[in-house]
Amino acid sequence: MQKTKLLLTSLSLTGLFALAGCSFPGVYKIDIQQGNVVTQDMIDQLRPGMTRRQVRFIMGNPLITDTFHADRWDYLYSIQPGGTQRLQERVSLVFDGNDQLVGLAGDFMPGVSRDQAILGEDSGVTTPQAQPQQQDETPPVPGSLLEQIQREVDQVETVPVPVPEPLDTDPQ
Repeated sequence: MQKTKLLLTSLSLTGLFALAGCSFPGVYKIDIQQGNVVTQDMIDQLRPGMTRRQVRFIMGNPLITDTFHADRWDYLYSIQPGGTQRLQERVSLVFDGNDQLVGLAGDFMPGVSRDQAILGEDSGVTTPQAQPQQQDETPPVPGSLLEQIQREVDQVETVPVPVPEPLDTDPQ
């Protein structure tokens, strides 16, 4: 009787420790990802008039093809990092009767990177430019490494970054 009681107590304690280990703060919890990964670069490649085949090449197969809305493709992506709150992104692409892309809606906007949207650069808000400070430095010694580097920096030509045209969302 005493051995059974000891065995039952030890099994109960082992079970409680195993159960407590499931929610113990130091236990690793995996990231749960579901759906289609959609990036801003993918959205920037979309143009009005593209066929379904061209869109599928850029974006991949849609997660949802609704039977009741055959002209709409939905791309969903959700991630729940390590047991924290789930984050979700969505993009819907709309096609016309000729199977050509006419519009999109969702969390991504064509031509606007997320960094610009967060900083407010696309809404006309400008950040003040830092004025170059005058520093009293002696010029580098001729023939030195510092002088070679400065000459290369001075010879660099700046190239403007092309800005992609936004996707026209108004069907014509």
